[in-house]
Amino acid sequence: MPTPPSVPVAKSYLIGVDTGGTYTDAAIIEAQGHKVVASAKSITTKGDLSIGVTGAITDAIAKLPQGLAAKDISLVSVSTTLATNAVVEGHGSAVGVVLIGFDAAMVERTGIAKAFPGIALAVIDGGHDHNGDARMPLDTDALRAALVAMAPKVDAIAVASAFAVRNAAHELQARDLIVAETGKPVTLSTELSSSLDAPRRALTATLNARLIARVSGLIDAVGRAMAQLGIACPLMIVKGDGSLALAQSVATRPIETVLSGPAASLVGAQWLSGLQSFIMSDMGGTTTDLGVLLNGRPRVNEEGAEVGGWRTMVRAIDVRTIGLGGDSEVALGAAGKLTINPQRIVPVSLLGARYPQVITMLQADMADVDGGGAMHGRFVLLPFGARPGAATAELPPREAEVLRLVTEAPQPLRKLATSLHAQRAIAALQKKGLVQVAGFTPSDAAHVLDLQANWSKPAALLAAQLGCRLREMKLPTPERTHAYAQLVWSETVRLTAKAILDTACGYTLPEDKLVQAVCSGASTVGLTQVSLRPSVPVVAVGGPVKVYYGEVAQRLGCDMVFPDYCDVANAVGAATGVVAHAVRVEVHGDGSGVFRLHSTVGTQQFTDAALALEAATTLARQSAMDAVRAMGASDPQVQIQVSKSYFPNAVDDRGLMEAVVLAEGIGRP
Repeated sequence: MPTPPSVPVAKSYLIGVDTGGTYTDAAIIEAQGHKVVASAKSITTKGDLSIGVTGAITDAIAKLPQGLAAKDISLVSVSTTLATNAVVEGHGSAVGVVLIGFDAAMVERTGIAKAFPGIALAVIDGGHDHNGDARMPLDTDALRAALVAMAPKVDAIAVASAFAVRNAAHELQARDLIVAETGKPVTLSTELSSSLDAPRRALTATLNARLIARVSGLIDAVGRAMAQLGIACPLMIVKGDGSLALAQSVATRPIETVLSGPAASLVGAQWLSGLQSFIMSDMGGTTTDLGVLLNGRPRVNEEGAEVGGWRTMVRAIDVRTIGLGGDSEVALGAAGKLTINPQRIVPVSLLGARYPQVITMLQADMADVDGGGAMHGRFVLLPFGARPGAATAELPPREAEVLRLVTEAPQPLRKLATSLHAQRAIAALQKKGLVQVAGFTPSDAAHVLDLQANWSKPAALLAAQLGCRLREMKLPTPERTHAYAQLVWSETVRLTAKAILDTACGYTLPEDKLVQAVCSGASTVGLTQVSLRPSVPVVAVGGPVKVYYGEVAQRLGCDMVFPDYCDVANAVGAATGVVAHAVRVEVHGDGSGVFRLHSTVGTQQFTDAALALEAATTLARQSAMDAVRAMGASDPQVQIQVSKSYFPNAVDDRGLMEAVVLAEGIGRP
């Protein structure tokens, strides 16, 4: 007799959690049955992430079949867009940067000073050459002096040294000194990449240091939620290449979670749809992520993930991440030109649902016809779950003064931004993630159009009337207000269609009349019929996709797939990944019979190419095995790839110029 589904029989249940900019999702997977048994959503509380995480997991567990409980969960795995969103939006902790052995051109090439004006940056003598030999001793006295000025202003420190991938001794020495002198967390560039490109390694290390507090806070929050709910099992984090790692191994390397969200979404989209080739488009509150799966394998960008205009050195899936989501800021420019900005704000409809007094404030804005037009319908408040006085980094006096006025409840922007200085302070605080601004978004437009109904339509309608009045400079009628919301919705659809076509083509298409026509839903240009469509299906995942992607499919004439549980695909992907890690070891010959093995653990010299290659393979294999075990894999397998290049006229490995040994360890959690 079959066992009733309500009685669990030695089955493994996994929880996937996705902490997005707007919602935190939880999905519970029955691994053996290959099915989702429960899912739930909760508002992301950036001020205290554990509130949203606990809410989502609690609601999901409450939906479990009879007889299942928290004690039956064998794994919790978290995918997060926190790192990606922080890079896109320019958020992060205050950090210091130590560059060892860099000349002025190398410092300029990092782009760090341009990216983060005013950042505490010190250039110290030291570093190694291409053979891994020290060019000069590390100037520890200069480093100590730099730390005296830097440490009080920063929360973490990034270190990059010239040719550190050939010999990391100076990075390691600097870290020991920094920890001893300051106690601050330190990111080393060689912990994140084995590439020779020191300036890009330095930028990657800097971005990582800026994210440590944010991702560590998430790990702490999930840990607290698990303890509160009685869940005792390993906690894993999804990395940017879609693989998993134990949370504690990721805590100091949060940059590896950049593109964690889209990586998990791609894994989840395949798991839910069963397709082997497709374009994935994952729309959230802050970003839209697009990736490609061909013949069951995702495209991986070996050059490093590019996010928010920054080319990192983090191995990740080849994904387009654009600042377009349901909660993107709707802005009006000259002559009433409407744009959807990459900055995420809190939808007015969400704010109205949480704080009913917002309706009265919006009505007051409608009654105010004398001034403040651009600020009407906009509000300022602390991040959800935050408490006054929670800021950790030092703030300039003006920002600190304004922050003291911001409360947990929303206040009209025009009441706080009473001067140009106050407006700049609020913008700076918003960029640092210390306050959030609310205003009109595509989600609000969807509420006006009855395409979405989870928040407050009255608040959305009032905000749409204010936007319509500002754009047209006359009192809005119901018809014009509806048309304004339709315009916002249609522009969101257009931008989405363009992003999908860019992904299908593999490059950014020009904004010409033909592409504009297709993405805007026009089938002709003059007397010419035009169409562009992807040759593979598009799998749409993410909370808002059903609001927009039906129309996207109509405009592109493509196959659009909305798999069951598409709104929590990211959480599903988090629960169904594997642990993986790649290690690179190089052997270089100089043509005279000397072969140098280079890795982050040091340099070895050989006079026999075969011995050098054997040592490199052994080191790579063991390092990959150790890494995946440390990240939580059981019974890992290691695959080895060796590529070689030779000097002219070489007949065997004695003429070896360079060999790259790549070992990838893979295992189940």
